[in-house]
Amino acid sequence: MTSVSSSISTALGVGSGIDTTALVNSLVSAARDPKQKVITDRQSLNSARISALGSASKSLDAFADALNSLLAGTGYSGVPASNDASIASVSALPGGTPQGLPAQLQVQQLASGRTLATAPDQNVSATTLTGAGTLTLTVGGASKDIELTASSTYADLVSAINGSGAGVTASLVTDTQGTRLVMKGKTGEANDFSLSADSPELEKFAWSKAGPNSGSSFASVSAAQDAVILLDGVEQHYASNTIDTAIPYLRIDLNKASPGTSVTLATTEPTTSMRDLMVEFVDAYNTLMKALNIATAKGADSSSAGVLNGESSIRDMKRQLSQMTSAALSTTGSYKTLADLGVTTNRDGTLALDTKILDKAMAADPSAITQLLNPTVKSASNPGLAGLMDSVRDNIQKKDGPLASAQSKYETLAKSLSAQLEKLSDQMTDYQAQLTKIYTAMETRLTAIKATQSYLKQQIDAWNNSDN
Repeated sequence: MTSVSSSISTALGVGSGIDTTALVNSLVSAARDPKQKVITDRQSLNSARISALGSASKSLDAFADALNSLLAGTGYSGVPASNDASIASVSALPGGTPQGLPAQLQVQQLASGRTLATAPDQNVSATTLTGAGTLTLTVGGASKDIELTASSTYADLVSAINGSGAGVTASLVTDTQGTRLVMKGKTGEANDFSLSADSPELEKFAWSKAGPNSGSSFASVSAAQDAVILLDGVEQHYASNTIDTAIPYLRIDLNKASPGTSVTLATTEPTTSMRDLMVEFVDAYNTLMKALNIATAKGADSSSAGVLNGESSIRDMKRQLSQMTSAALSTTGSYKTLADLGVTTNRDGTLALDTKILDKAMAADPSAITQLLNPTVKSASNPGLAGLMDSVRDNIQKKDGPLASAQSKYETLAKSLSAQLEKLSDQMTDYQAQLTKIYTAMETRLTAIKATQSYLKQQIDAWNNSDN
């Protein structure tokens, strides 16, 4: 027969039979999921808008930068050229178009550096001792001391000069006549150099442009002098035969002095016409505008509408871009705007180019069209096509403009939605804890009731059996 203590133990170990964990999870999910979906849907849309705004801004940058790069290329600006490269050759420098061409250049004198050389000596080699003491090398007012000891050789002297950082190079040259010590400075009068010695043993290396020291072995092979040019009649001096600053964005390499001979520096004709430029501009503009149209499309419903539908900043961008056709590129002449060259705006904001009107304008005054679209010198009244595009871009992307405000608005919303999601998570964690506490207490009470019921049943069964 089952004991009373065993019956009680067995009854108390029986659970309520209810899966309270699954019940709590279901209730929490029912409360959380609808709210979470609303927030995550808004997050997805907001992220798409931030991405679309960023893409629109980058596309605008790409369009403007490509236009600037295109017009800076030699295809539209021509290639700098010299009519006598044996005297002076030219090349374009990056960053802009050479200005002030054509120009007349005369090379009066080439720049050179001081070169000293000793007489060839059959008794001198790299291992010959130099003598002890200090040689002072002076270049443009700055001095370097060359320390030599009793064991120093000509090779040591060459190494010390080259390692001094003074800008003077030394070498030993050996031929059938013997060995020479050669020293060479940088070009330009300001880079002239001299040598002084503090001991009689080193006097053979002393030299000054005022005159060689008594007992010096050096002779001057070439003097330190500046290049002298006449550019459109103006005399200019340079320390180098490569000149980067005489004409903006133009490098001039002086190859031969030829006083009295004029060299013409000019620009070759562009290999690409303004007609080609206008076709490329309209195509690139339309690519950008079509992308903006897709992003702002209304659609039959929200699922088919563009992600930036109704966004005022993009409407403003499209408005400012559309004004380019009527914006003044010049205040004078017969042709002042893109519209004057045959550019019109379609209903969807894209552009159309009437090449007949453009060709007629090009035939009538090609130089004026070139200066209108790609002026040699840009100004506020004649910015050129690239300058106009830059001003439109700057205005669209200004810090307090609609585009910047929209980007800031959506970034702020992104932070707010993330905070809402975190708050909801915290709330649901608390809600789950509360439900767990409630249903755990219920489980405990149900378990106790069931245990009591089971115990009483066992007792009744035991009494009934004992009566029998």
